[in-house]
Amino acid sequence: MKKILRFLCAATLLLGLHSCSPETYKKINYLQDVSGDTTMSMKENRGIIIQPQDQLSIIVTSRDPRMATPFNLSVSTFYTGSELSASGASQRITGYVVSNEGDINFPSLGDLHVSGLNRWQLQDLIRDRLADSGLLKDAVVTVEFLNFKISVLGEVASPGTYSVTGDKITILQALALARDLTIYGRRDNVQVIREQNGKRQIYTLDLTNTGIFDSPAYYLQQNDVVYVTPSTVRAGQGEINENYFKSGSFWISLASISMTTVNFIIALTNRAKSNK
Repeated sequence: MKKILRFLCAATLLLGLHSCSPETYKKINYLQDVSGDTTMSMKENRGIIIQPQDQLSIIVTSRDPRMATPFNLSVSTFYTGSELSASGASQRITGYVVSNEGDINFPSLGDLHVSGLNRWQLQDLIRDRLADSGLLKDAVVTVEFLNFKISVLGEVASPGTYSVTGDKITILQALALARDLTIYGRRDNVQVIREQNGKRQIYTLDLTNTGIFDSPAYYLQQNDVVYVTPSTVRAGQGEINENYFKSGSFWISLASISMTTVNFIIALTNRAKSNK
C-alpha cells in the first residue's frame, strides 16, 4: 500500500511540474521581449475622433452667463419610477447627434462639419467662430462624448460593454475593465474590430510583444469591439462538452473506468489478505 501511495504522490508532482513548464509560461506572460527597465517612445494619440452618429455634449460659458445661454441646449428632466415626484426626478444634458454627413447644427452658427475632429479641435472651432462672428468674444467651450463605449468579448473574466470616461483608453486598460484574460485566452491573438469612415477594420494584437504599442488599435476608439480568441485547449473542451456526452464512447469510457476501479480495489484487498 505504501508503494502505491508513493507512486500516486510522484505522479501528482510530475503533473504539477509540467503545468509550470517554460512553454506554459510563454503562453500567458505579457510583453515577453522586455528585460529589465525599458524606455520607449510613445506614439502620438489624437484622442477620440468624432464620427457620424456620435453624441456630443457642448457647453458654452462666459463671464456673463446670460450671454452664453443662447448657445446651450436645454437640460432635460426625466422621472424614474411610476410616480412624478420630486425625489424621482433626474436631469441630463441634451446632446448633439452627429449626422451621417458628419455635421451638427449649432445655435446661431448653423451647420458645422465636425467628423474627423477630436474634442479639443471642435472646442477651438466653436470658440473661434463665435468670436469671429461677434456673437461671444470670451467664450469657453467644453466638449464631451456621451456615447464612448467599448465591448470586450471572448476569453475574458467579465465580458460586456463598458462606458469610458475621459479621452483615451488603451487595449490593456480595456482588458483590465473585463478583469483580464482567462487562462484559456490567446495572448498572441487579440482582435480589435473598428468601424470608421464607412469601413470595418480588424486589427490583430500580440500582447506578448511590445509591438502592440505601435498598433493603431492600441488606443481604442468609441464602439470598438475587443475579442480575445480561445486557445486550442478551450476550443477542444467546447467540442467535448457539446458532443462527448451524446456519443457512445462516453458510456464505453465510463464502463471501462468503473471496471478498472473495481479491479484495482479487488487487487488491493487480495494483497492485504496475503500480507496477513
